[in-house]
Amino acid sequence: MPKTYTGDAIEISFEMKRCIHARNCFLKLPQVFDPGKRLWVSPDAAPVEEIAAMIRTCPSGALSYRRLDGAAEEAAPGINRAQVLENGPLALHGTLRIGGEDMTRATLCRCGKTGTPPFCDASHLEAGFAATGEPSPTGKDAPGEVPNEALTVTAFEDGPLEAKGALEITGGSGARVHRGTKAFLCRCGASKNKPFCDGSHKAAGFKMPGG
Repeated sequence: MPKTYTGDAIEISFEMKRCIHARNCFLKLPQVFDPGKRLWVSPDAAPVEEIAAMIRTCPSGALSYRRLDGAAEEAAPGINRAQVLENGPLALHGTLRIGGEDMTRATLCRCGKTGTPPFCDASHLEAGFAATGEPSPTGKDAPGEVPNEALTVTAFEDGPLEAKGALEITGGSGARVHRGTKAFLCRCGASKNKPFCDGSHKAAGFKMPGG
């Protein structure tokens, strides 16, 4: 369950199992987010707009917020995007439904070593996972009729992730790799066609719960 920190104008939630330690929070607002303190989040230590803007840069969605001052809440972008990070996870941003939960930001494991599936927990660093962040374009450009429709991600037991709904996949640079309404994405780390599944999980004996 997320832990919440309530201030005068904003409530900040933190879900440890989704954190990939990108450190955006500490590097941008150390007066608000300081892991060296017992209560590491101080929601009144900076202007509320600065805090909300910083939280929206948290790639994993481990940090989220709720405005208490009547201002607008975080809105999803108009295009669902999965960004392939070099030697790392898939960073999703959009109108997302993952494991039955609605969210706008998430990083999903593609090394096969996470302890918090389907989310990345930075296990790729210790595992020495190596995979390009600039895969070759598939040439597919079929955005569907509703570009900002919800993207539902389902993890198959011992298998890939299924992404259903309008989705644009980009490399780390932002270059388009693929656009469509359905994709099967590798999460075992063995595919020779990353970020897409090619069935290698079977030969690799990949074991991971679904959901």
